[in-house]
Amino acid sequence: VQLQASGGGLVQAGGSLRLSCAASGLTFSSYGMGWFRQALGKPREFVAAITRSGGSTDYADSVKGRFTISRENAENTVYLQMNSLKSEDTAVYYCAARLRQFQWDYWGKGTLVTVSS
Repeated sequence: VQLQASGGGLVQAGGSLRLSCAASGLTFSSYGMGWFRQALGKPREFVAAITRSGGSTDYADSVKGRFTISRENAENTVYLQMNSLKSEDTAVYYCAARLRQFQWDYWGKGTLVTVSS
């Protein structure tokens, strides 16, 4: 199984980025997908999750109203649209996949997002 995140970069505060995570080696439509992030010196934290069908989403309070998670099962890809970015959003962002609600089975390598103030 491979989860390949991309789309990170340097952006000014208030700007936008869209992250992508391409999955391979698994039946993508059977997995819930999520995004996590880890800032320097801090533990990894949950950002957003989406169910297998895309019918339900969940967000950390810190990103609600600014970030949107979506998926395209035909393309085995999950996205994270990030708007109104803040300096505190600076982190390495990881995507993850799970078969069951409370356990993340697979993790990808991260993509770095840097928001300059």
